[in-house]
Amino acid sequence: MRGFGAIPPVIKNLVIINVLVWLAELTFGDQLINLFALQYYKSPDFRVWQLITHMFLHGSWGHIIMNMFVLWMFGTTLEEVWGSKRFLVFYMICGLGAAIIQLGALAVEMNILMDKFSAGQMAEAEFAARARSIYGWGAVGASGAINGVMVGFAYLFPNAPLFIFPLPVPVKAKYVVIGYFLLDLFGGINPRYGDNVAHFAHVGGAIVGLILVMTMNKTNRRTFY
Repeated sequence: MRGFGAIPPVIKNLVIINVLVWLAELTFGDQLINLFALQYYKSPDFRVWQLITHMFLHGSWGHIIMNMFVLWMFGTTLEEVWGSKRFLVFYMICGLGAAIIQLGALAVEMNILMDKFSAGQMAEAEFAARARSIYGWGAVGASGAINGVMVGFAYLFPNAPLFIFPLPVPVKAKYVVIGYFLLDLFGGINPRYGDNVAHFAHVGGAIVGLILVMTMNKTNRRTFY
């Protein structure tokens, strides 16, 4: 079993940074979240750096533990195959792409709400409540970037067996990633009341990751920076 020192450097440093930022969240609370979480682009709290900084924030211990575990599980192989520099660039582009697509999805949702309200299909109170939820929305977490990493792994190693609790048999990586993508797509299109998951960020990270890894494979380039 690998010791912490044997983990590839980018994975190791990403885990350390995310844990340190989480400890800072516990110390400074909402002040840190409001400044660095990804806000709706028309919100007065939006800042351009949030497109990147949201990737290093998390909402709970369970959130950060799961994200860092999945990053280690899928990202270690990619960093060893690609090298540290290329993996880091891939990770950051996936996270940035996830943020942009999530903001685009919120803009579409806002336009739909406005059209329904203008057409008299939505009461003013409901429109105001849903609009406030968008303007007051703030996304945190590395999940968008990590979904790109998962797709990159599944593209390069589609038949790698993965054990998914509570299934008693291994499932090929390509089926796990496709299934997870479809669940997020469904969750984004049909959000449940109270669902606080940025599904389209997950979808966006996966799509950007797929485009990147397909481009790299097609041209056989060693870098995309």
